[in-house]
Amino acid sequence: MYTDFDRCVRAVRSKDARFDGWFYTAVLTTRIYCRPSCPAVPPKDRNMTFYPSAAAAQQAGFRACKRCRPDASPGSPQWNERADLVARAMRLIGDGTVDREGVTGLAARLGYSTRQIERQLLAELGAGPLALARAQRAQTARVLIETSELPMTDVAFAAGFSSIRTFNETVREVFALTPSELRDRAARAPRSAAPGVLTLRLPFRRPLCPDNLFGHLVATAVPGVEEWRDGAYRRTLRLPYGRGSVALSPRDDHIDCRLALSDLRDLAGAINRCRSLLDLDADPEAVDELLATDEALAPLVAEAPGRRVPRTVDPEEFAVRAVLGQQVSTAAARTLAARLVTAHGEPVDDPLGGGLTHLFPSAEALSALDPGSLAMPTGRRTTVLRLVRALADGELALGVGSDWARAEARLAELPGVGPWTTGIIAMRALGDPDAFVPTDLGVRYGAAARGLPATPAALTRHAVAWRPWRAYAVQYLWAAQPHPINDMPED
Repeated sequence: MYTDFDRCVRAVRSKDARFDGWFYTAVLTTRIYCRPSCPAVPPKDRNMTFYPSAAAAQQAGFRACKRCRPDASPGSPQWNERADLVARAMRLIGDGTVDREGVTGLAARLGYSTRQIERQLLAELGAGPLALARAQRAQTARVLIETSELPMTDVAFAAGFSSIRTFNETVREVFALTPSELRDRAARAPRSAAPGVLTLRLPFRRPLCPDNLFGHLVATAVPGVEEWRDGAYRRTLRLPYGRGSVALSPRDDHIDCRLALSDLRDLAGAINRCRSLLDLDADPEAVDELLATDEALAPLVAEAPGRRVPRTVDPEEFAVRAVLGQQVSTAAARTLAARLVTAHGEPVDDPLGGGLTHLFPSAEALSALDPGSLAMPTGRRTTVLRLVRALADGELALGVGSDWARAEARLAELPGVGPWTTGIIAMRALGDPDAFVPTDLGVRYGAAARGLPATPAALTRHAVAWRPWRAYAVQYLWAAQPHPINDMPED
């Protein structure tokens, strides 16, 4: 995108917010970089140049615009649409892998050399893994400076900086303001009344249909781990450095996010997991434009455009829950998951003042449980145990940097994991936008209601035209029939 100069100029002149996060506009005369939708008067064409990432613009010596805050724009949808090396690396960097494990740790997770990763990231994004991680640290620092009363020393180390000096230099270089000046500028903004709680705004590309997104999450919520309270979906979080809880509320142009973390070094990773959960980096116009070409789906798209795929903050947790939900109702699946949570989950306090009581048990904890304690058919009990052992032993990788094709192939090898389970895990845990579940009853009923083929084989053939957005087509087909997952909960 950023290499097509004329197209980028048109997007900047029309202040088209759809391209925020796709590329960044750098102004040669002011040495400032902006998002395409910046409200400032666009510069002359000859004074514009374009970069594929905020890190590349920063590395070239440009500082972030104080009006449009390009560092806080929605992320590029590419990293959630693709499963190649660059996309996997970007998801891992967003989850904080470079800060925790360095570039060598990133390379080890991806199975490539550091040189290969650096070369491919530089070729596509104009910045290597260290520069990309540095840009994320700068944004994390800005969030903490503006939304908390933490001393600057605590902010620096929570954001991942190795020294106060590096923190001060980076903030001044990226934002053209000192950390204290950033805090002074944000002093009038409302702060959370709850101590230790960060209040953030998560941006997205319009349109966004919150009905199925929050409806699905709440209809399948596991008591103690998730709940709907005071207009917000709330849940506990298991994070690399500690634990946390989050409350997410839909608004017209953003998602209100209230985060409570036991260790602030988890902030960037927690934000990225929340964005992934709600599919906030999607490009809804591209998705809907394609799906609306199908006469059967077009009315559903027109009625509620911008449907997202409800995903997860913990792929391993979701995989376990998907197996528990095989061939049972939503209510039965919630009951089974709640029993596991009560017996094996880690108790937690709810700093946000609600009914959250536990973290969902880890794969390691579940791999040691007594099979007789699982009140379910023998076949499914075996499947659960084989799944959690494969996750605990590292035989099955479902994390943000996982190879989708390899993970789906390994899932399919597990006894009792059929096409529906593999597809639903691919869609919601791995984040594959083209995952499809033609055997799902809701999909088949929705297809029949729209005059589409209802048999799995015929529907799969018809769905070729929906690629690479079949996971989004599933959301529209589910909406073709009344069901609680399609409705925003009432308080």
